Amino acid sequence: MPLGQAVIDQFLGLRPHPTKVQATYVWIDGTGEQLRSKTRTFDRAPKKIEEYPIWNYDGSSTGQAKGRDSDRYLRPVAVYPDPFLGGGNKLVMCDTLDHEMQPTATNHRQYCAEVMTEIRETRPWFGMEQEYLIVDRDEHPLGWPKHGFPAPQGKYYCSVGADRAFGREVVETHYRACLHAGLNIFGTNAEVTPGQWEFQIGTCEGIEMGDQLWMSRYILHRVAEQFGVCVSLDPKPKVTMGDWNGAGCHTNFSTAEMRAPGGLAAIEAAMEGLKRTHTEAMKVYDPHGGNDNLRRLTGRHETSSADKFSWGVANRGCSIRIPRQVAAEKKGYLEDRRPSSNCDPYQVTAMIAQSILL
Repeated sequence: MPLGQAVIDQFLGLRPHPTKVQATYVWIDGTGEQLRSKTRTFDRAPKKIEEYPIWNYDGSSTGQAKGRDSDRYLRPVAVYPDPFLGGGNKLVMCDTLDHEMQPTATNHRQYCAEVMTEIRETRPWFGMEQEYLIVDRDEHPLGWPKHGFPAPQGKYYCSVGADRAFGREVVETHYRACLHAGLNIFGTNAEVTPGQWEFQIGTCEGIEMGDQLWMSRYILHRVAEQFGVCVSLDPKPKVTMGDWNGAGCHTNFSTAEMRAPGGLAAIEAAMEGLKRTHTEAMKVYDPHGGNDNLRRLTGRHETSSADKFSWGVANRGCSIRIPRQVAAEKKGYLEDRRPSSNCDPYQVTAMIAQSILL
């Protein structure tokens, strides 16, 4: 790693202030992919999310407003302990509002929350598997030779060793930081492409899924920043356009009915709704109307074809996979393998819920 800032105390040993609280507001910018943040001080720690005030920011500098009408608003929606500043300091997930207090173009949380409220009696559970690539600041994958390519895929998945596992420092630091923040991080592993990793967030119910995945991404970018590297959520960067696996954000979903004995019937019944909305889903499973996924969902490298819906048991080449254990136990969950690594989890979870339940 080019830098090791995360292994030293970067704040000179200063302890968190005994009474004042630093609250870092985090939001999604106008790209629908990148995150922004800024921090403010409170004289005391708010006890619930409603006590965090709405704040403003310059939307013209984040692709969300024109300079003549630049003020946009941050509305706190979820709060987590801050693993970077420690003490009573907080990370505050926010959605974004325009001057009329309406959702901005890349704020899909409000609509997702409405969907989740409508289906709450079904007890919708989600888990999302976030794949990503660690890259140098020149966007070259970590561990790859600057001229040429690494050895072919095969030895990197869940690997151990300096010649095949690149960036473990980032991964382990991120894992601990997510645990400290109270996120439901399920696990992590090295992925198929060298320099590629995955972590899983879940189980989360309803709107909590989107909140937690976005905050886990923010923490990942912050951790990588400390090590002097970057994280790419591009599902198929140009350098990996050859015989390399792309990056997805496979999404697991279940309802109380699916998790109950005999729930496999409900899982199989869900396929009809998912098939019916396939074209619509593909347009919102990446932030560029489906164009990013066209580079990834080719029917190769453990993917389905973008223009065809399919499902099967234990088949990683399908749109929807029913895990082998679920089929054997006749209850559990389904895995939607179509969302790209840079998807908006609010859009993905709302689409799945709509397709199956509404």
